[in-house]
Amino acid sequence: MKKFLPLAVQDFAEMITGNFVYVDKTRQIYEMVRVPQAYCFLSRPRRFGKTLLASTLKALFEGRKELFNGLWIESSDWVWKTHPVVQIDFNGIDGSTATTLEKSLSTRLNKIAAPHGIILTSDILTNCFVELFVELHKKHQEKIVVLVDEYDKPINTHLGEGETGLQIAKENRDVLKKFFGVLKEADVSARLRFVFITGVSKFSRVSIFSELNNLQDLTMHAAYADLLGYTQKELETYFADWVEEFARLRQTDTGEVLALLREWYNGHRFTKHEVQVYNPFSILNVFSEYDFKNFWFETGTPSFLVQLIKEKNYPIPNLENLEVQEMFFSMYELENLRLEALLFQSGYITIHGYARNFYRLGYPNQEVKTSFLSYIYNNLVDFSDTILKAQYGRLHEYLEREEVPAFIATVNAILAAIPYPQFQGQTAPAASEQFYHTVFYLMLSASGVLVRTEPLTAHGRVDIAVEFKDKVYVVELKCNQSADEAIRQIHEKRYHESYFHSGRRIYLVGINFNTQARGITDWKMEQVADQ
Repeated sequence: MKKFLPLAVQDFAEMITGNFVYVDKTRQIYEMVRVPQAYCFLSRPRRFGKTLLASTLKALFEGRKELFNGLWIESSDWVWKTHPVVQIDFNGIDGSTATTLEKSLSTRLNKIAAPHGIILTSDILTNCFVELFVELHKKHQEKIVVLVDEYDKPINTHLGEGETGLQIAKENRDVLKKFFGVLKEADVSARLRFVFITGVSKFSRVSIFSELNNLQDLTMHAAYADLLGYTQKELETYFADWVEEFARLRQTDTGEVLALLREWYNGHRFTKHEVQVYNPFSILNVFSEYDFKNFWFETGTPSFLVQLIKEKNYPIPNLENLEVQEMFFSMYELENLRLEALLFQSGYITIHGYARNFYRLGYPNQEVKTSFLSYIYNNLVDFSDTILKAQYGRLHEYLEREEVPAFIATVNAILAAIPYPQFQGQTAPAASEQFYHTVFYLMLSASGVLVRTEPLTAHGRVDIAVEFKDKVYVVELKCNQSADEAIRQIHEKRYHESYFHSGRRIYLVGINFNTQARGITDWKMEQVADQ
């Protein structure tokens, strides 16, 4: 019988007993837990299966061997013993204030203790935590497993809520620092078998986990690059029936469906090693609806990130070609929030390459890029004519049909509708070029077309390349100059030569924005022969 898609199932036992698809990750889980005492931390974006992983670990340490029939770990040398498990899911913890957070955690600890016949007597949260471990070990005579899910929710929930929210986030961070510090105390650590902490954010060690100097960070560990998410092989193995059905419905072959799935949803990468994964939430929904949509993005809007972009006047096209060193990935501090680190940890940008101690970052796939930039466009480009504002969606069609005059006219109509105050301060050459480049790039990307901004060639960086299966537009943007100058630069720098031998038609497009007219006053296009 064909298995069910686990669209709303995050409990391992329910997934197995209910005949849902479970992608076997027990080989990696075995490597993580086989050490006699281990403290592990893993950061991943939302909807990546962190809660399911915690649930799987719980079933494993409770010794529920029957749930693992047919999985990799069944044939390993894993010793099936029953350990007491302390599981804390911060999705169910009230972190509205630091005081409420402490009370909510105390309540949770008492609920964990009650089924074991343990009554916690201390009024102090940290003492209560210690007491729970001591009494659990005394009662069961087995070492304890600690599973913490979404540990950072009491902090991240308050970001973007002004100074008041930031202050609550800091106070909650201090509560968590003391709370997790208990795990290193001698009375507790001697009684622990395994500790696993997961969340979206990777705060620097000194901010929360300074006491846990034995905490192993698996976030960028090569062995766990595909612990969460689906690899290409897993997609083709576990979801073969759905791929075939999708191909039948689209009246095409499975090869084309797999290619589209890769373009839309693959590309999340968390280590320097070239291992890419699909977001499980997107894949499950694709096979549920048999349609390509922005499933993952719609589960949470990055309003706080957009606010940061506004505050910092961040050049959005730069997100296509970021280059950072490894220390960048630990630069997550409430006192100095870095937009790039936030975007990486929340899954909006990912690793594209690694060379000479530098990581190259960019959008993981078409789903994330199109939906994220559409959201930014609609929040940054401010004018009231919603019908006109939505015309950016037609830009893809115009370029696909090579109707460039209609494309230019639509861009100009949108630019003309932007209120004058948004153009103020754009008179300096660098500022004006950045402004027009950003708005133009946002409109194109939000339309769903494959846009590369400033792609590196052997001879420099071109402003924008717009790619289709059968054609490519190499675009150079100028401000208060001329379209001829833009075309001349493309030829001089030979930007288009990287597309030779691609089998596609190559169009060179020069566009000049006039800051006085607030629009495109001069443009030119020519086709060059492929070689």
